[in-house]
Amino acid sequence: MRVLHILNDLSDRGNGIINAAVDLALEQSRQGLTVAVTSAGGGYRNLLERAGIRHFDLNQSRRPTELVRAVRLLHSQLREFQPHIVHAHMRTGLLLAWFWKRFCNYALVGHVHNVHDRESNLMGMAERVIAVSESVGDSMVARGIARNKIRVVLNRTLESPRVPPLRAISAACLQRPSIVTVCGMNHRKGIAELLAAFELVGHDIPNSHLYLVGDGPDRQEFERLAAQSKWRRHIHFEGYQSVPQAYMLSADAFVLASRRESFGLVLIEARQAGCAIVGTNVDGVAEALDDGRAGMLVAAGDVPALAHALCLMLGSNNIRERWQCRATAGVDEFHIRRMAHEIQAVYEELRRVEPRSLDSIPTCGHEVQS
Repeated sequence: MRVLHILNDLSDRGNGIINAAVDLALEQSRQGLTVAVTSAGGGYRNLLERAGIRHFDLNQSRRPTELVRAVRLLHSQLREFQPHIVHAHMRTGLLLAWFWKRFCNYALVGHVHNVHDRESNLMGMAERVIAVSESVGDSMVARGIARNKIRVVLNRTLESPRVPPLRAISAACLQRPSIVTVCGMNHRKGIAELLAAFELVGHDIPNSHLYLVGDGPDRQEFERLAAQSKWRRHIHFEGYQSVPQAYMLSADAFVLASRRESFGLVLIEARQAGCAIVGTNVDGVAEALDDGRAGMLVAAGDVPALAHALCLMLGSNNIRERWQCRATAGVDEFHIRRMAHEIQAVYEELRRVEPRSLDSIPTCGHEVQS
C-alpha cells in the first residue's frame, strides 16, 4: 500500500500534530508500507528520508499565488507517487487533496488533531475522519460530521525514533520540590491559571519551583505576569527543549493546565517518565490519563483546585509515589505500533469500499492536465 501524508511543514520545534504524523509515517514505513510526505519541509525531513520515506516540497501558504501553485504541484506529485491513501493532517492539505480526488483514484483520510480549531469540521470532506480521542470524535459529530465516518485512534507515540530511549536520557538538574509543565506558551494551555495556582502553592510550600518548558506566541506576556509574583525567583521559563523528558525525570509533579486539549501527547511522555501528574479534566485529557487513574484530574480554570492538587503531590511522599506508580501502569498500551495498526485498519476498510481497485491506479493526469 502507498500512503501520502500531507502536512504544512516538518518543524522539529515541538508541534504535537507534526510529531504524531512523523511518528506514524516512520512506523508505517517500518511495517512495510510505501510512504511519502508532502510539506514545506523542516527539521524532520532528514529523519524521514533516512528511513526511506520520500519527501515532496509543497508550500501551502494561504497567499493566492502560492495556493494556485500548490494545487498544480500537488497534482504533479499525485501523478508521480500514485498513492492508494492520501492522509491529510491539516485542513489546507485536506482541501487540496479533496479537489484532486475527483480526478484521481485514491482514498482520502482526514486526521483531526485539534478540537479547538473552529474549521476542523472541514475534515468531514474526507471518506474517513480519524479523531485523536473519543472527546474529539464527539465534538466532530456535534459540528456536523457523520458519526459513521469517524474512527477514534488515540495518539500513541511511545518509542518514537524522534527522541532517544528514556534510559539514555539524563535527568535535568532542577531545584526541588519541582513542578514541571511542557507545552506551547499560549493561553489555551492554561499558563495564566498555572501561574496563579503557583502563587497559592508558594504560600504552603515556599521552597517549591515551577519550570515552564516550551515556547510560543504568548510567552512574553506570561513572563511579565510571573515577574509580578512574590515567587518570581522560583518561576523558570526554560524555552523549547528538544528532549523535555529530561525535565519530566526530575519533576516532583508534572502538570498540564490546558483550557482545551484534544489529547496531549506530553501526558503519555510524562506517564512513561513516571511522573506524578495533575491535568485538567477537559476534552481528551481524561483519556490520556485513563479517566483519572493515571493522573489527578481537576476542573479547567479552577485555580484553587489546581493549587491544592499540586500541594498534595509536593507535600506528601506517599501520595506522590502512589501517583507515580499509577502513571506507569498500562502506559505500554501507547506504543506507536498500536496506533499504526489501528490506522492501517482504517485504510483497509476504505480499500474494501472503494468502487475501483486501489491496486491498479490509473495515472490521474490522464483526465486533467495541470
